Amino acid sequence: MLETSEHFNDTKTKKNLYDYQLADLNKIFEVLETSSDNYNLLYQLPTGGGKTVIFSEIVRRYIKNHNKKVVILTHRIELCKQTSKMLTNFDVHNKIINSKVKELPDQDQYQCFVAMVETLNNRLNDKKLRLEDIGLVIIDEAHYNSFRKLFKFFENCFILGVTATPLSSNIKLPMKDNYQKLIVGDDISTLIKNGFLAKAELYNFDVELNTLKIGINGDYTVKSSEALYTNSHMLSKLIFAYEEMSKGKKTLIFNNGIQTSKEVCYSFKRAGYDVRHLDNTCGKQERKDILKWFKNTPDGILTSVSILTTGFDEPTVESVILNRATRSLTLYFQMIGRGSRILADKKTFTVLDLGNNAVRFGPWDQSVDWQHIFKYPDLYLENLRNDEDIERDFVYVMPDSIRERFSNTEDIEFDVKEAYEQAIADGQKSITAIEKSIEQHSKMIIENVDSIFDARDIIKYLQDDISYRIKQYSYCMMNSTKNYKDWLMEEYIRKLRLSFNGKF
Repeated sequence: MLETSEHFNDTKTKKNLYDYQLADLNKIFEVLETSSDNYNLLYQLPTGGGKTVIFSEIVRRYIKNHNKKVVILTHRIELCKQTSKMLTNFDVHNKIINSKVKELPDQDQYQCFVAMVETLNNRLNDKKLRLEDIGLVIIDEAHYNSFRKLFKFFENCFILGVTATPLSSNIKLPMKDNYQKLIVGDDISTLIKNGFLAKAELYNFDVELNTLKIGINGDYTVKSSEALYTNSHMLSKLIFAYEEMSKGKKTLIFNNGIQTSKEVCYSFKRAGYDVRHLDNTCGKQERKDILKWFKNTPDGILTSVSILTTGFDEPTVESVILNRATRSLTLYFQMIGRGSRILADKKTFTVLDLGNNAVRFGPWDQSVDWQHIFKYPDLYLENLRNDEDIERDFVYVMPDSIRERFSNTEDIEFDVKEAYEQAIADGQKSITAIEKSIEQHSKMIIENVDSIFDARDIIKYLQDDISYRIKQYSYCMMNSTKNYKDWLMEEYIRKLRLSFNGKF
């Protein structure tokens, strides 16, 4: 009989499940009880939905109803420890199989084993360790392909893969080849509506990604990302974005590359902010100290590479900055998900996107057809928007905080394409469009400041607007080079500064 929330409160269990978690758990058991012993099932639930809680209860119930043991596989030592702790909360007697465990003479004393993929694979291949009476294998973060190598050791077991994104990390190894069925849990918008996740307030920043290169894994290479995101323009844009939208908030910054993260840390330090850098080369104690500092620092800024995308739970994060572009849907959800944990006084969090990611994948909380992606991953990946189209279609909207600085100006809009076409129609040079744009920006600035010094200072708030107008002008010109655009940007700002002379 399937359990429901009315009579679920088992006295042995120290943590109750929410109704949506119980509903999914019952669906999983329905498949488990009616399928063959070697059936492979995949379960999807968003980051923050409580996957560890659900599969801990699955383990408890499975052991109670079947005379067999359970193996849980993870790909990170932190996840091993978190899972083991949760299982203990559910009164499941478990043992972690880590690098120190060479043999298991005492395995009869345990009902469940939590293991790192590589460690268990080495032990089983060496034939130094044999696991007996295993009936169920649960794979956490199942979209990673490292787990496949272990399937051969559990051919007669029911395998349950658990993931927030049922899309393989390797395009050549689709998940549908390893799992027969997908069960989809509540989506992000439903979890937000029902008060289980915080709502993301997302801001896009216009970024030119035409220098990024795609590697063999299908994502942007670290080398090309580092070249873009360590240049002074991008570092300035990052700090500007933080100061406008996230200043004073506990902020997590994701980068694609250690050098980028270090440069980001240095730039924020130089600007006077309390910041730390963390990557996978940091020692265990250093990592522990940094995470403790971050937890206890209300306005702390932690810049990192992909080390905090899984196995990291810090509900007090108020702002997430995507200081990178990715073509991985999984990574996109994981990064934003780090800020989605709710607290009594936290119902929303800020996301600053400096990689066109939200335009590439859609809003974080939009409905996703996971069944379709699971069945046709190639089709989904082929239809991802390319960066050139994203940039061409981008429309700059001045953030409210910047708009307030120009509150004395009623209309801040300027259509570069229209000005360009009008100049050509009137027999004028195309650069007339840029000259008119400079005039309009100059008028905006003069209307909102009292001195030439303030006028020169406030230009920095128009950088994105200027950059967007130059880009639109370049599209009209059809064949302008990056060098030409860089020169035009410098000329634009030079002429804009000169336009203030004699006006104050």
